Amino acid sequence: MQIRQTFQKYHFVVFFLLVAMESMAANFAHPITPTLIQQLQLPDYSFGLLYAGMAFTNFLFSPLWANQVHHLGSKRVLGICCVGYGAGQMLFALSKTLPLIMVARLLSGFFVGGIMVSFLTYIIAHATLEQRGRYLALSATIPTVFAAFGYLIGGIMGVYSLFATFVMQSLTLVAAGVLFALFLKADPDKAKTHTISFKDINPFQAFLDARHFLNVAMVLLFFVVFLTSCATTAYDQNFNYFIKDQFGFPSSYNGALKAVVGFVSLFANTTICMWIMKRGNVKKALRYVLAGAGILLVMMTFTTHMVPFMVVNLLFFAFNAIYIPLLQDVCAGEGNTENSHQVMGFYNAMKSLGMIAGALFAGFIYGAGARLSFLFAGLFFLISTLIFHIFKAIANKATAKA
Repeated sequence: MQIRQTFQKYHFVVFFLLVAMESMAANFAHPITPTLIQQLQLPDYSFGLLYAGMAFTNFLFSPLWANQVHHLGSKRVLGICCVGYGAGQMLFALSKTLPLIMVARLLSGFFVGGIMVSFLTYIIAHATLEQRGRYLALSATIPTVFAAFGYLIGGIMGVYSLFATFVMQSLTLVAAGVLFALFLKADPDKAKTHTISFKDINPFQAFLDARHFLNVAMVLLFFVVFLTSCATTAYDQNFNYFIKDQFGFPSSYNGALKAVVGFVSLFANTTICMWIMKRGNVKKALRYVLAGAGILLVMMTFTTHMVPFMVVNLLFFAFNAIYIPLLQDVCAGEGNTENSHQVMGFYNAMKSLGMIAGALFAGFIYGAGARLSFLFAGLFFLISTLIFHIFKAIANKATAKA
């Protein structure tokens, strides 16, 4: 009991340590998936299709988990979902055909949605207004950095045994879930009823609930969330398979590259991103970050030599790491105490919808051109820049009237 009280006193330290643990484990399998696809002789589009399957159930059940966070509390949902995610990845390890692997990815996606929603709602429920921006930035920075270390560990482990990598991933996710449930603080003022209604399990409830808080400016903002998620996913999924298929890199190289990305992301977020947060003009800065990401991706399309290609990629990773916490902060700022769980549930649903579209796009366009995903991802970022500029103008006008 004394140990639990000590952990709960420093609950945000515990929370972020466990976020790091979960984020690292969640990425153990990513660098070995292209190798697995080629070993099982699955079609090239499988990398996009399988990721889209996970993203689809993530999207479909994000509203369910958003409501269950409200009923059960963030820490319980994190415990349930991490254990479920671990089970899904174990099924992935045991599957040998595309349909069975797809079932495993759908199962994993079902639980991943609850993890992402709970990360955000735990911060909103427990952080002060002064802490919120900094902690939301950390909630984006830590997964990015430790995902890179997860890639490194998984990539190196995968050289020796693909199955052992999956087992390690599953066990680590289950352990994270147990620790989340044991040592985090309960959310304040959570609902007393645990009854699940049809409204809770309606996959489109987030869109129905959104009518209570959406306005024209927020529609534009969440379209930016969709487009940027689509662009990032199309790039990321294409890049993982591209360097294996085009350059012949083993999984350990993929992991090492992601580790470098982790340091780039950490530097970008702890310097540039935090500087932007402290200055307070997040909306103005976000336009330039989105534009920079788009320009770099377009440049990447026409960079054929390996060394300059990797340099441009590293620069893009910095911009990619910065825009996510900034965009999260803008979205969180559009909600209030009463509807924050609905706003962040809708945010996660739109992000997941973008992940589905981006993964499918990357998988099926790969046959037409290995670099086309980079080009279109860049265009999506540039379009997002324009839409966000319009959102900012409308939001500023509304604030001035108020």
